[in-house]
Amino acid sequence: MPATCLRGDANANPIASQTKTMMTNEVFGVSPAPPPTEIAACLNDCGHSWTPLLACAAGTDRATASDAPNPTGVIAVFDVDDSLGRDAEDQVWDRLRALRDTEPRLEPVLIVLPADRLDQLDDKRELFDDFIIHPFANRELQARLDHLLWVVGRGDRDEIVRYGPIELNVETYQAQIGRRPLDLTYMEYELLRFLASNAGLVFSREVLLNRVWGYEYYGGARTVDVHVRRLRAKMGEEHAHLIQTIRSVGYKLGQGRWLESD
Repeated sequence: MPATCLRGDANANPIASQTKTMMTNEVFGVSPAPPPTEIAACLNDCGHSWTPLLACAAGTDRATASDAPNPTGVIAVFDVDDSLGRDAEDQVWDRLRALRDTEPRLEPVLIVLPADRLDQLDDKRELFDDFIIHPFANRELQARLDHLLWVVGRGDRDEIVRYGPIELNVETYQAQIGRRPLDLTYMEYELLRFLASNAGLVFSREVLLNRVWGYEYYGGARTVDVHVRRLRAKMGEEHAHLIQTIRSVGYKLGQGRWLESD
């Protein structure tokens, strides 16, 4: 990827195309292996493959391992049919922790478990991206996988991200607001794209550092503040308000939907 975003060309029309960018199929590390029938069927229907999670190299061994394919995502099933003992489950969590603490960061990670075990996720939130309650409909599992892959940038996704007057072409790295080209650096573009793709949601500075700059980035939270300030300046006084500061929390772009009580 280029170090900086291309300057918008006033003679070009970056929003003319509405085609989708097709991504490659994924290899999911699964536990237990082989996976339950419904999960294996869903992966097959989606064109994905699987490899045993506990056979996947982790940490510094991950890049050089040749005996098992490196997973690009994980589906871990816990205590659905009593097939795993507690020691085996601890091994799965340890492997997830090792795989997440590496570069590139392993994602997405989907946890499958019964409703009566939800409390066991409370101290492990950094180790997974989503969970699904068993039993589940196969269509729900497929929809969750599709969404998770889209969130991390590896699903089928539109070339254009739009929110209000903001338009971002993810293929050409061009951006415009109110039909006016924006001259953004690479990280300014990535920050604006992330916020526009998740409009209405509030993100802390720490989450933004993790999701936009990357898991291994060691800069402080002030980095986010500086980039937001620059983005607002480039968006102009008319549109700067679209990126809102949520006091003591972080930032969001656009308006969320109020939850109404009965």
